[in-house]
Amino acid sequence: MQEFPADARISELAKKYKYNEYMVARFARLVPDLEKFLESMEAPPATYIRVNTLKIAPNALLKRLTDKGFTLKPADIPDCFEVTGEPYSIGASAEHLLGYFYVQDKSSMIPPLALAPNPGDTVIDMAASPGGKTTHIAQLMNNEGLIVAIEKEPGRIPSLRTNIGRCGVMNTAIYNMDALEADKIGVKADKILLDAPCTGEGVIARDRSRKTSREEADIQFCSTVQHELIDAALKVLKPGGTLVYSTCSYAPEENELIIDYAVKKYGLKVDPVPYGVPGIEKFGSLTFAPEVKNARRMYPHIHNTTGFFVARLRYV
Repeated sequence: MQEFPADARISELAKKYKYNEYMVARFARLVPDLEKFLESMEAPPATYIRVNTLKIAPNALLKRLTDKGFTLKPADIPDCFEVTGEPYSIGASAEHLLGYFYVQDKSSMIPPLALAPNPGDTVIDMAASPGGKTTHIAQLMNNEGLIVAIEKEPGRIPSLRTNIGRCGVMNTAIYNMDALEADKIGVKADKILLDAPCTGEGVIARDRSRKTSREEADIQFCSTVQHELIDAALKVLKPGGTLVYSTCSYAPEENELIIDYAVKKYGLKVDPVPYGVPGIEKFGSLTFAPEVKNARRMYPHIHNTTGFFVARLRYV
């Protein structure tokens, strides 16, 4: 864990925005334009929807929703619209219930796009519920091939099953198990998505309790689990396969440090992702392998979405 002394400005900002002081001290060493960043998380995040092209074309959905009084504008990633006006909650629309779209943060659509699965691939989603990324992967595969959707928590299985059914996904098998034991399934994957459990700093705009409910020990705990999940993923990834790692955390110990570990232990290559800003090269006493900067970070005040980290790794 990196220890950083707080200065008067850090203390003032922590008090103003009601954060644990250590978090603001860390953000100050990570984030461009610190106060603009903190201010951006005081506003409700933008609402985005992902068109489910398994059921409807983007233009057809746009017309249906526009006719009902919704206003939308295309986002800077495929099949994504920002909802800029709602006569009522878009999640209560018939189109949502029919599975024509998924309400989803723009940042969380990037890992499946980075994974770039092909029809006919075998894909493992190591932390699948509630299913936003799983159903996105299915539409990118045109409902062909196989997705193994792993979810550890029994209470999260119903929402995963519901969303898979609502979106018309037909190529997915759900496993209620610990992803650390993924090798017991007996499947080798062409591609793996590891959207790892994390401290969730990136979703503070949705859950303000995270300003004070997470301690530095939580970062270390999550980092340990994330290292173990990388090891588990590499047991079931085919040679030449692709692993996309993502979190909704800003902490380098949960992000660049994990990618640095994968590069140094397994010789994985880090491919650039065409979204976000480059990963950081060092943090306190930590210095990362040069190619770790090919990972990408997303910030609310820069990208108008929740905070996110994503890296595309190739097993060569």
